[in-house]
Amino acid sequence: MTSKIELKDMRFYAYHGVAPQETIVGNTFMVDLLLTISADKSLLSDNLKDTINYAEAYETVKQEMSRPSKLLEHIAGRILYALKNRFPQLKALRVKISKLNPPFGGEVYSAAVILEESWHP
Repeated sequence: MTSKIELKDMRFYAYHGVAPQETIVGNTFMVDLLLTISADKSLLSDNLKDTINYAEAYETVKQEMSRPSKLLEHIAGRILYALKNRFPQLKALRVKISKLNPPFGGEVYSAAVILEESWHP
């Protein structure tokens, strides 16, 4: 049996972007995660070691969001691989990063990148 753990609307103020002003002024970013693991152990054990610790997942994202990058894809990739390294029990992972009010002269709520990866044992 699989379990999907979702962390939604994690908000970060960071300095990502291609335009020079984005690295100076910064912007608000939202990150969503969908982590898939086997639920077999945690259903029976009721033990945190048998699942994903949400606080540790958040700290991993926070650490990667604090490192400036030009591309949302690059940030999403770093988050994906950092989470996979920290939680080897992951079977699949979906990372969505949204930049709110992107600075390109139009009225757009957000621009987003979604990365999905699955690992088969």
